[in-house]
Amino acid sequence: MTLTAEDIETRQAATALRSRLTGRRRRIVVYAARLATLAIVIGGWQLFTTWKIVDPFFFGQPTGVVTKLREWVEHGTAYGSIWMQIGITMEEALLGFVFGVAGGIVCGILLGQVRFLSDVFSPYIKAINALPRIVLGTIFVVWLGLGISSKVMLSFVLVFFVVFFNAFQGVREVDRNFIANVRILGASRFQVVRSVVLPSALSWILASLHVAFGFAIVGAIVGEILGAQHGLGLVIVTAQNQFDPNGVYAAMLIIMILALTAEWLISLLERRLLSWRPQAQTEALAA
Repeated sequence: MTLTAEDIETRQAATALRSRLTGRRRRIVVYAARLATLAIVIGGWQLFTTWKIVDPFFFGQPTGVVTKLREWVEHGTAYGSIWMQIGITMEEALLGFVFGVAGGIVCGILLGQVRFLSDVFSPYIKAINALPRIVLGTIFVVWLGLGISSKVMLSFVLVFFVVFFNAFQGVREVDRNFIANVRILGASRFQVVRSVVLPSALSWILASLHVAFGFAIVGAIVGEILGAQHGLGLVIVTAQNQFDPNGVYAAMLIIMILALTAEWLISLLERRLLSWRPQAQTEALAA
């Protein structure tokens, strides 16, 4: 039987509809499974502490965490409004993230393109990267004091190395034959980097951003724990010193919400920048 163009279009439309329905059903199942997992964990935690299977003095309770959050919103923390603590920590993390991403991309592309620079600086970069971050944080507090600068510097270091190594590897993975062909056509080194190297390494760089912002928050929090006048890290230390697990968990919950929000924004940026790629490949990278 010979199919007409109209029959082919009808079948393609039906196939696309089935694909959309399958994808929608899968998303519903995934979200339901996520909610069920969250309910089991929180419900189990509440029941175990209520039945005294575990001691709520040490493990806290979900209801205690909610109470602590309400207290912070209504009355603030010992160091001022909870919104001020969140704002200070986010300012530190964002500054470290921006500077770390910019520095990591520039240095990664530069050392990936110029082998001489890579050979010279590679041992030093690996040596600095091997240093424990807690030691660097202590040094930055000694150098820069308890203000915002030491936290931004620690966030910068954490972000820089993540982005640098991904950008460096992304540059090294670019097809050399493709670069050679572009140079034959008369492209300058800057044009090669802008039009070939950077787009080719973009997926590597964007993949590093998902991890990098989490490290930026970690750097800010660790810096505040080592020494600070404000911030969520200081709130966590205060709760710890007062044997208040609910306060620690409440601050951790705020940090997780901030990190998930940033992850969602970065995913939107990734889909926007990689929209020129085939859909399947873009989705695979986003996953």
